[in-house]
Amino acid sequence: MWRRYRKYKQGEFFVVFADTATGAGDYCACQFLSKTNLDVPAVYHSKTIASEMTPLIHLELERICDETGIRPVVAFERNNGGVYELERLATLNRDGKYLIYQTRINTGTTKTTEKTVKLGWDTNSATRPTMILMLKEAIDNKLLKIYDKPTINEMFSFINVQTSTSWKAQAEVGAHDDLIMSLAGAWQLYQTEDPPDKPDPKTIKSGNLVSIWAG
Repeated sequence: MWRRYRKYKQGEFFVVFADTATGAGDYCACQFLSKTNLDVPAVYHSKTIASEMTPLIHLELERICDETGIRPVVAFERNNGGVYELERLATLNRDGKYLIYQTRINTGTTKTTEKTVKLGWDTNSATRPTMILMLKEAIDNKLLKIYDKPTINEMFSFINVQTSTSWKAQAEVGAHDDLIMSLAGAWQLYQTEDPPDKPDPKTIKSGNLVSIWAG
């Protein structure tokens, strides 16, 4: 369920993205990307439904805030019930230890991005190709350290498939792309999100304050 590769460090800022599932053998996946260190030290990955993932992500986000002193920013994809789970996550965030991503317009363009009142990220026919392309460019240019072998394995089974109207990048038959899409979403948040102001110290507990792509 959880794969952790190093400890969180004081002062680092995280952007977090979850790819949700509604069952039927699909996986929920969530990538925890450090914008400070440009690596992904934690991954949640489980064949479960989004409602079971949400409280676990909540606890990990609080842990990040406690150990880094910086509130992370989190987004769920709005598809597959993600928007409802993100609203639930906002309700759980009673101590304000993390921020919920607000949908932006103009992401991935040369125009200035602007926040909307919607929570979460829309993965659709317009945003998906950009997400995948920008992640591929980041990996090709060795901008991001990926420790997670299952994520790397998904990249080897990610192929271009011809549809009736165009080509589409997706997992080959029998494979999954949940880890790739959650990482692509986290990379989108990397483009737009900056460290917020620090929370009240009274809310912080004391604590110990590879790049590959198969085309």
